[in-house]
Amino acid sequence: MIVNQRRLVSLITGKSALNGPTTTWRAPRRRLELAGEVVRDICARENIAPDQVVLHSDNGSPMNGATMLATLQALGVVPSFSRPSVSNDNPFSESLFKTLKYRPAYPRTAFANLLAARQWVGGFVHWYNHEHRHSAIQFVMPAQRYAGLDEALLRNRNAVYQAARAAHPERWSGDTRNSWPVTIVHLNPEKTTSSAAKVEEDVLLKKAA
Repeated sequence: MIVNQRRLVSLITGKSALNGPTTTWRAPRRRLELAGEVVRDICARENIAPDQVVLHSDNGSPMNGATMLATLQALGVVPSFSRPSVSNDNPFSESLFKTLKYRPAYPRTAFANLLAARQWVGGFVHWYNHEHRHSAIQFVMPAQRYAGLDEALLRNRNAVYQAARAAHPERWSGDTRNSWPVTIVHLNPEKTTSSAAKVEEDVLLKKAA
């Protein structure tokens, strides 16, 4: 984020891959000093026990420096890093930042000061957690997902869909919207190879041999 057209301020966030919400964030003056503080804050706030979670991050110096690695070891958090030269290896964070930058309220000019930047991000995080219906978790709010309310909400939503379909079947050409809770997530799942592509690959391998 740009402040006063001169300074570039980094935004450090913590986000749950499975549950959805942004659990904590900082717009610090010095990234190296506060990256570890963000992790300690998350662990304390969420009562995370040693060896309970894996922290996946990019390979930036705040995350793979000796101070941060020592902090993770002391907290019992297992570090995981994006692969070199793989731009989409941390898709949850990339998605979060894209949502932030494409918000209609995102300022067209630089923030007046650091406080203004922090206030704007605070409002965004509240919207993201408590108002935004996230497509990756079946259009429930991240805070609802985190509180375990999504299953009941989705069951009720499915009942509404089924009742509407029974009352007006002519309006439905296929199945209703998927309303099952998301139980498994992947950072970057392997792409399956189609049968045709597999056959072509086998032919090329035979020719090469």
